[in-house]
Amino acid sequence: MIEEHRARGTFRLLPWTGAGGKQCWVLGDGTGYVSRMADNIESVQLGMAGNLLDHATALLADRRVTGAEYRYLADRLSEALRDVKRIAESRGARLGARGEVEDFEDFEEEEDGDDDHGAYDIADTVEAIDGVEAGSRSSSGLPGT
Repeated sequence: MIEEHRARGTFRLLPWTGAGGKQCWVLGDGTGYVSRMADNIESVQLGMAGNLLDHATALLADRRVTGAEYRYLADRLSEALRDVKRIAESRGARLGARGEVEDFEDFEEEEDGDDDHGAYDIADTVEAIDGVEAGSRSSSGLPGT
């Protein structure tokens, strides 16, 4: 029975996690209560991610922002990115199950063999921000003053 549903692609990755950060799935045709709730939560998560990006743009333009504020922003951006990635994986799987997307097995790696496709370590970014911030502090302790 489960194999039959898997073959038809009726499992859906939900936009929240369970105990211990484990993925949650729903089995169905996409029209049930849990699927509608997941659609609503995805909509809220995407809207919040967009608002956070707007806030990040404004915060990054402010020269008086502290390292703690940057770290808080980085944490919230990481959470939002994790949510958006889960939504993209869920939607991509559902498109693939319906045959609406191409198979990406033929995707070629970059010539240098780097297959992280632009990934970076957020800890390096926070460290770099801290270094810039420490170098720009005046005697008052505020950046740019």
